[in-house]
Amino acid sequence: MYRSMPDEERGSEVAASPVSRRVVLLLASLAGLCWAGALAMLIWGVVDRHQPYDAPERMVYYIIVVAAALLTFVPVERQLHLTGLALEGVAGTALLLYTLAFVPPPTGWLLSPPDAPVYGVMALATFWFFASLAMPLLYAAGQRLFKQRARRYDRRRARRQAYEIGWLAALIIILAGLRTLTPVAVVLVALIIGVVELLFLSFVEPES
Repeated sequence: MYRSMPDEERGSEVAASPVSRRVVLLLASLAGLCWAGALAMLIWGVVDRHQPYDAPERMVYYIIVVAAALLTFVPVERQLHLTGLALEGVAGTALLLYTLAFVPPPTGWLLSPPDAPVYGVMALATFWFFASLAMPLLYAAGQRLFKQRARRYDRRRARRQAYEIGWLAALIIILAGLRTLTPVAVVLVALIIGVVELLFLSFVEPES
C-alpha cells in the first residue's frame, strides 16, 4: 500500500539536493584548479628534469597532479559504478604528466635501445589516460544512444570502447616512434579499430 512520505523526510530530501549539487560544483572547481596548476607548472617550466628529486617545486607538482586525478576520477567512478576507473585514471595521469615533465624526450626511433623504454612508458601512460577519460563519456553516451536497457547500461561495452580509444592513442605514439606517423596511417588504424568494435556490437551479448 502506498504510504505518503512524511513532511520531514520530504523536506530533508529537497534540502539534500542543493547540498549535493554544491559538493559536486566544489569538487569540480577544485579539480579544475589542480589541472590548471599542473599544466601551468609544466608549460611554464616551473618543473624540469634537472631539479633534485626532493625539490619543493617537484613536491608541489606531484601533489597537484595526484589531487587533480583523484578529484576527477574518484567521484565519476562512484557515480557511474565504473570499477577500476579511479585507479587507471590516477595511474595514467601521474605517469603521463611525470613523463612529460621529467623524462628526456626520445631522439631516436622506437627500436633504438636508449629510447625504446621512453616510447613504451609514453604509450602505456597515454593508453591509461585516454581510456580513463573516454570511459565515462562513452557510458553516458550509451545511455542516450541505445534503446535496449541492457546496452544502455552495459559497463563492459563502455570499458571495451574506452580501451579501444586508449589503444588508438598508444598506437599513435608507436607510429611516431617508428617514423611512420601520417594522417593516412592514423585513419587506417582508426578504421580497423572501428570495424572490430562493430563486430563486437553485432556478436557480443551486452552485460545483463
